[in-house]
Parts: sequence; C-alpha cells; structure tokens
Amino acid sequence: MNEPTRQPPRRMIQVGKVHGAFGVRGEVKLESFTEPRSAVFRYQPWVLRDARGIERDCEGARGRETPKGVVATLPGIEDRDSAEAARGLEVWVPREALPPPRPGEYYWVDLEGLRVRNVEGVEFGTVSHLFSTGANDVLVAHGERERMIPFVVPDYVVSVDFDAGLVTVDWDPDF
Repeated sequence: MNEPTRQPPRRMIQVGKVHGAFGVRGEVKLESFTEPRSAVFRYQPWVLRDARGIERDCEGARGRETPKGVVATLPGIEDRDSAEAARGLEVWVPREALPPPRPGEYYWVDLEGLRVRNVEGVEFGTVSHLFSTGANDVLVAHGERERMIPFVVPDYVVSVDFDAGLVTVDWDPDF
C-alpha cells in the first residue's frame, strides 16, 4: 500500500484587513496592502482569518476605491451588524496567486527563512519576519539573538540571493 504524499504547507501572504462597517448595506472598510490598493480584488479566492486563527474561504468579493479608502462587499455579509462583526478579519491569499515581483523587489514572505550574513561573514541567523515603521521596512533576523536591520538597499541590505538562500547585510554584529 502506498503512503499518502504529504503536501508542503501553502505559503500564505496577507493582502488586507477589514476595519469595520461602511454604510448600512453590509459593505466593509478594507485596508489593502496591494499596490494599487484596488488590486486586492484580483487575488481571489481569499482566506479570511479571525483573531483566533479560524479561517474561512471567501470567493466573489467585490469592491471599489473611494477617497476614504477601499470599500468591499463580502459574500454572506448583508447588513451593518454583520459588517461590523467582520472587523479585524485578515485577508490572506496563497503566495502563488501573486504575480512575480519586479527585479529588485521582494515579497516579504519570500525572504522569511533565508540566512542573514554581514559583509564580514558574521552569521546573524535567519529572517524571521519584516515589518514597516513608516519611515522604512525592517528585517528581523533571529540567531543567537534578535537583530533588527533597516531594509534599505544598498545602504544596509547589500544583496538578496534566493539561489544561495542568503541575505547579505552591511550591519555591525554588535548592533
């Protein structure tokens, strides 16, 4: 008898978040992490994840960009109370649903797990995650300790080599 083949876990990427009701017809205010913001509707079906980590599939979301942000209509949400109850839902899609990044651009999820080494050859561990400060993005490397490195190319991030699984940084190991 053949053993079942185990599929690798799907890499998911967050593309938006519901911030509450918009009007009285069940529309929601949606923070989109795509560029342009309305592109979030191109990457369906979505997985909606609540604060407890419970997920449900969502197919057929529609929306528009307004001067106050993105407004969406989600299947099954038809009134203001339901829309308000959706506050905090995160919108996720499989990584493979997104187009390939342009040269010199990266999806944060693709950097996670890469080794981080400085230009002197000192290993810093692996990329845990990235976050935005508003001023710039920050790469978090976990190794013998946590390091936060501004993701500023080429000042601090010298190169990203996916084939070697390596991010090379110009960063003092004592920081």
